[in-house]
Amino acid sequence: MAQIAENPLILVDGSSYLYRAYHAFPPLTNGAGEPTGAMYGVLNMLRSLLLQYQPSHVAVVFDAKGKTFRDELFAEYKSHRPPMPDDLRAQIEPLHQMVKSMGLPLLVVPGVEADDVIGTLALEAEKAGHAVLISTGDKDMAQLVTPAVTLINTMNNSILGPDEVVTKYGVPPELIIDYLALMGDSSDNIPGVPGVGEKTAQALLQGIGGLDALYGDLDKIATLSFRGAKTMGAKLADNKDVAYLSYQLATIKTDVELEITCADLTVSEPNDAELRELFDRYEFKRWLADVDQGGWLNGKKGPATASKKGAVPEVESSVKTAVERAQLSQEGYVTILDQATLDEWLLLLKKSDVFAFDTETDGLDTLTANLIGLSFAIAPGKAAYLPVAHDYLDSPVQLDRNEVLTQLKPLLEDPKQAKVGQNLKFDRGVLLKYNIDLKGIDFDTMIESYVLDSVSGRHDMDSMADRLLGHKTVTFEEIAGKGKNQLTFNQIALEQAAPYAAEDADVTLQLHQAMWPKIAKEPGLKTVFTDIDMPLVAVLSHIERTGVLIDQNILAAHSKELAIRLNELESKAHELAEEPFNLSSTKQLQAILYEKQNLPILKKTPGGAPSTNEEVLAELALDYPLPKVILEYRGLAKLKSTYTDKLPLMISPVDGRVHTSYHQAVTATGRLSSSDPNLQNIPVRNDEGRRIRQAFIAPEDYCIVAADYSQIELRIMAHLSKDQGLLTAFSEGKDIHRATAAEVFGTELDKVSGEQRRSAKAINFGLIYGMSAFGLSRQLNIPRKESQRYMDLYFERYPGVLEYMERTRQQASEQGYVETLDGRRLYLPDIKSSNAMRRKGAERAAINAPMQGTAADIIKRAMLKVSAWLERPDAPRARIIMQVHDELVFEVHKDDVEKASETIRQLMEESMTLAVPLKVDVGVGENWDQAH
Repeated sequence: MAQIAENPLILVDGSSYLYRAYHAFPPLTNGAGEPTGAMYGVLNMLRSLLLQYQPSHVAVVFDAKGKTFRDELFAEYKSHRPPMPDDLRAQIEPLHQMVKSMGLPLLVVPGVEADDVIGTLALEAEKAGHAVLISTGDKDMAQLVTPAVTLINTMNNSILGPDEVVTKYGVPPELIIDYLALMGDSSDNIPGVPGVGEKTAQALLQGIGGLDALYGDLDKIATLSFRGAKTMGAKLADNKDVAYLSYQLATIKTDVELEITCADLTVSEPNDAELRELFDRYEFKRWLADVDQGGWLNGKKGPATASKKGAVPEVESSVKTAVERAQLSQEGYVTILDQATLDEWLLLLKKSDVFAFDTETDGLDTLTANLIGLSFAIAPGKAAYLPVAHDYLDSPVQLDRNEVLTQLKPLLEDPKQAKVGQNLKFDRGVLLKYNIDLKGIDFDTMIESYVLDSVSGRHDMDSMADRLLGHKTVTFEEIAGKGKNQLTFNQIALEQAAPYAAEDADVTLQLHQAMWPKIAKEPGLKTVFTDIDMPLVAVLSHIERTGVLIDQNILAAHSKELAIRLNELESKAHELAEEPFNLSSTKQLQAILYEKQNLPILKKTPGGAPSTNEEVLAELALDYPLPKVILEYRGLAKLKSTYTDKLPLMISPVDGRVHTSYHQAVTATGRLSSSDPNLQNIPVRNDEGRRIRQAFIAPEDYCIVAADYSQIELRIMAHLSKDQGLLTAFSEGKDIHRATAAEVFGTELDKVSGEQRRSAKAINFGLIYGMSAFGLSRQLNIPRKESQRYMDLYFERYPGVLEYMERTRQQASEQGYVETLDGRRLYLPDIKSSNAMRRKGAERAAINAPMQGTAADIIKRAMLKVSAWLERPDAPRARIIMQVHDELVFEVHKDDVEKASETIRQLMEESMTLAVPLKVDVGVGENWDQAH
């Protein structure tokens, strides 16, 4: 691997940083609605680079406005790129100010690109005997690599010297220009030679040499062994002008006239006053604190190397920066290895108002994972680890697991002994295997973070410690390794395992102490936390452990049928394309749709390529047959791989059932999500989805009972908007879509046609999700003017809905969040964004979130009510096995179905009181499809 010389001249491709940060980092804004994400991202990467290498000479180079000499050579150069987004353009000038305030030389040279300035400086420095490190994500820069000039790739932090360039591109740095000239570069719209791709270019250059060598002996190309070699000479001959034009366009200038030299690119002291002002305006609060403490660029110096696997620093809520964070003291950590210490800690735990608790296991499946140890914390910095099943070369040093759990059981099962953990649902599931029913689950830091602000960042312990405590935790990979050789926790030496585990409990307690006071002072948030989300932990744990029974034979038969249908669709796609291609290859599909069939390009990827995502294909499918076939193929292929093939592999050997995992802290609005398997994504409205539901069966002597809220979000809309028309329709038990159709189309209720009802249904649900007249016109396949007329008529008939929408937008803009009826909040960071698209998206979310979030709270309350009823001694033989969207699914003994169904309906309909009645439909069957 290439080595970085001490104190290299660092040349930063600022434009590469800028676009990468804009597309990779969240769309952050400050309180004034000014965009800040790209600035944050660029500064974060710059800071990391400077802290790692601590150079004395640096230049940060950006592209200048306007055209360059390449545009004169080729009018289409980069012409396919969309204009710079307004919210990115607005960040450039303040970013330049910040870079200068950091004490870094900043270069913007008109008429050339940043690459050319970097190439000129790199060559000058190399001639003067200096090592150069170029920080970029641009493959064009590989042509500059020499033993003295090295690249560091901003995408993966890997180092590219001459050997690495050959490994990555198949040619040495001196042939990179020829390589780009032959195959072209879609990102810059460099044409290249038609029919020459990456492999062909490599074969030509490796077999003969650069462009001059190739055109000096075109006949020799036919003797090479790559596919198409016999006709390639003629292709090159026909496209000689294009090849040499592409060569010119791809060549980085190294003779740009500059007003400064490498020696002038010295790093000066940061201007703290300017940084403080800029960081304050754009609300980079942590950095502002660092500046005030005189340490914004004072970090631990790292080695002058970079790992190929090193992570690129990103936003503080996800990946850590290179700054060394303050560490929690481990002086008060204890390892419990004898009975006397255990007795002491048992007494300390019993005396605690609340203690933090965590388990360490050898796996993540609560049914099969073994308990390896437990950790506790009773005060910041005062924590202990109790090992019970570690493996050692010498005799075991830990206490006997069974004896320890016998002593801990009364404490862990005491409902009056308050406990706090991080994702306690997992710990509860593990302990059930050892006949311990964890109670006193009063606090969970994952849920505290989620209730405080569901969109502020990730809610895992490492991210929260970073975000809220400024503490970098020891990661599991640091003590266990990665990949196939990763150790399980029982294999980790106690010297490493004990402080790691104790830190988990310590950090958890400190996170709770940081967050709980904020929740406790907000009545709505406190209600959501204490009355809904925390009690639900035990209920979800029970549902997960119960699992669901799957019929493998139904899935196997369905999988075979899907395979046949997929083959038919593939053949049909090849026929429509008039050639075979890989339907799963984005690149091949792009070539077929946009180059061969010349379909309109509706949207582009961040990299500038025409998009083939589902939304684009769905719109193209309205007018063209191939996209329609591709969509159907993708949908069926996903069903096959995700469900019909995978579900049988997920059946637990412990009880023969499938056990999903429910997540309380993933969606923004409060809805539950599930994984392994994801039950929320099984289609409801097509035959293939129903076939999958048929495989979810009841055990012998039991039935499946499915209870589903009817039109719950529309009922919540009626309650929130207080629109008299909607209130009346629901209160009188009318078919709301038929009632809406009668109002909008001005006809009698009993004369509403099926098509009118479908249109009204699209309007009703479209409004909830913020659909525009354009979106409605696409859904109903009608002219936009007509869809606008429908919406205007709707608001005339239901003026309360329009008032609610306008009122909600205004409230969201003023306070920055919206609330459910219970007080759950959804913060909307883009509600004041200067980017109109992001602001409109935030407004749509503001209208929808109170309905979707309230629906989530209603079904959670229903789960709590029904679960409590099922625990009573006189309860029927029934248990909850699934929660999917607005539906609860049960296994109920055949003799108890009638009684259970009626009580389930009653409890669910009483879970919340609205201005209109809640309605629950209950179905019964031998499988989920029959019951739904």
